[in-house]
Amino acid sequence: MTKRLEPSLNWKATVDFKEHKNVLRDTQEERHGGRLERSGPLVSPGRAQLVRKSAEKIEEIISESSSESEEDEEPPDHRQEANADLPSEYWQIQKLVKYLKGGNQTATVIALCSMKDFNLAQETCQLAIRDVGGLEVLINLLDTDEVKCKIGSLKILKEISHNPQIRRNIVDLGGLPIMVNILDSPHKSLKCLAAETIANVAKFRRARQAVRRHGGITKLVALLDCAQNSQEPAQSSLYDARDVEVARCGALALWSCSKSYANKEAIREAGGIPLLAGLLKTSHENMLIPVVGTLQECASEENYRAAIKAERIIENLVKNLNSENEQLQEHCAMAIYQCAEDKETRDLVRLHGGLKPLASLLNNTDNKERLAAVTGAIWKCSISKENVTKFREYKAIETLVGLLTDQPEEVLVNVVGALGECCQEYENRVLVRKCGGIQPLVNLLVGINQTLLVNVTKAVGACAAEPESMAIIDRLDGVRLLWSLLKNPHPDVKASAAWALCPCIQNAKDAGEMVRSFVGGLELVVNLLKSDNKEVLASVCAAITNIAKDQENLAVITDHGVVPLLSKLANTNNDKLRRHLAEAISRCCMWGRNRVAFGEYKAVAPLVRYLKSNDTNVHRATAQALYQLSEDADNCITMHENGAVKLLLDMVGSPDQDLQEAAAGCISNIRRLALATEKARYT
Repeated sequence: MTKRLEPSLNWKATVDFKEHKNVLRDTQEERHGGRLERSGPLVSPGRAQLVRKSAEKIEEIISESSSESEEDEEPPDHRQEANADLPSEYWQIQKLVKYLKGGNQTATVIALCSMKDFNLAQETCQLAIRDVGGLEVLINLLDTDEVKCKIGSLKILKEISHNPQIRRNIVDLGGLPIMVNILDSPHKSLKCLAAETIANVAKFRRARQAVRRHGGITKLVALLDCAQNSQEPAQSSLYDARDVEVARCGALALWSCSKSYANKEAIREAGGIPLLAGLLKTSHENMLIPVVGTLQECASEENYRAAIKAERIIENLVKNLNSENEQLQEHCAMAIYQCAEDKETRDLVRLHGGLKPLASLLNNTDNKERLAAVTGAIWKCSISKENVTKFREYKAIETLVGLLTDQPEEVLVNVVGALGECCQEYENRVLVRKCGGIQPLVNLLVGINQTLLVNVTKAVGACAAEPESMAIIDRLDGVRLLWSLLKNPHPDVKASAAWALCPCIQNAKDAGEMVRSFVGGLELVVNLLKSDNKEVLASVCAAITNIAKDQENLAVITDHGVVPLLSKLANTNNDKLRRHLAEAISRCCMWGRNRVAFGEYKAVAPLVRYLKSNDTNVHRATAQALYQLSEDADNCITMHENGAVKLLLDMVGSPDQDLQEAAAGCISNIRRLALATEKARYT
């Protein structure tokens, strides 16, 4: 390996045809049952040492996107044992590799053609090429000036690079920079083969980095511009087809590379989005799949979603949902799923008629990958109420309920997510109940998939807002299962479960008794106030607000130390937490000397600062809490000293009646104390 094996560039014009006939004859004989005897080990000690060094080399890791999950681990090296009983193809290919090393131009071409005739998708054939040093020779051939040799070598590399270990070997041997350089070639066949091989090799992080660092992203983006790369007359359909193939191969390579965040940015900076948008208007399905696949990967980034809207790509994604090609439908749905985080995009999907084909595709459940993508798109689109109305019109909600059983987890996550959004409306909650959706939803509360648990708790909580559904949930032991999820180690699951418990407690027939029936349940809730997660804290405060409506439960949580824990949270700038914390404090003031205790634990002054928030919900909750706290004289003094009166006076004129009353009541208590103090002074 210290000296690269390269074919001579000064080949003789005259060729010994007898030698070439012998090559072909030997190969044909071996293919019909002949067998070579092994003369020595397949891998020399020097080569084995080099392989070990390559495996031990530390890979540079940079920040990559969350979509990058496949093949980040090194696969096992299936190097053949010296004494293994190998098929004849293994030995035939190894003999051809020897001709590649030592032959002249014609012998090299013939050997490449003969090698291509083998089943290169078979692992034995792939490893035979590698084990005898064939990869080095094939990569070295890419450095020659002979187009035929380059094409033959790339055709073989393209086939064998489907093997994870082979593609790592290609990167270790420096094959990617050479392939990137070939992308500048005037020969379109070479460009296509190089791009397709890059698409296969760039399935892992280090390969994607190598493509970017050697300028590959810019060159691949340039391949997307069919007109720019076309040097032949435009009227020729043959040339047009070749241009389309160049662009397709470029898109295929970009699809593999786009799993890296840095590469996504490089594609955008190289002007890839307008070119991808242009190709999306084509009728070539083979072209559309990698184009949409690339957009689907890139749409995970906010910058891309804005650009996708600007280029009017959503319209074409919706159009291709009506395609007959299932893979194209899948990637279009997945791209919509990624983009529909944005309200404007959700509206565009509806305006371009995308909701109906999505609802129709729910009925085709055989292709699970496509079903996962479609249900994901429906989930995200359901965040907009206008879209939910359309889905109800297209009978999608009933179909979603039917998908709650016997489906893979990735489908269930999306189905339950969609139902959770749909059930925010009363009509849909009733519909889910009538379709028998409550029991399968409750059954899913015992799973372990965190995303599924977050979605199912939201869906069950939404259904619990309807009293009849709540009765079913309670009968199926759903509330206990939700309470158990408060012990889940994942904060998102805890928070979602706590939010779901709020409507359950509100709509239970005997909520107080139900809550007390869970052994250790109240202590568990109070202890969650020690969490560092703002969402968990907000949800637990909301749950405590509902729990504290029952006097007996309020007494129990007071004994468990709810007052000091709530007071400790008062110094926060998070408006969501502020609102629910203030509501919890207001409710907890209704027991014993809790009002006084909140003052002693320094919770009053921070609450006054909440009145400076821009959120009306925070104002209302805070005014109500201050009204309850102002029943204690010391708290009134603290409020006055911290400027509460002026802030509350402004809120007395609020159009929100509850805020008006609470602000006025608090001012009244402060004023009453002031008058009493003044009267005492002069008597």
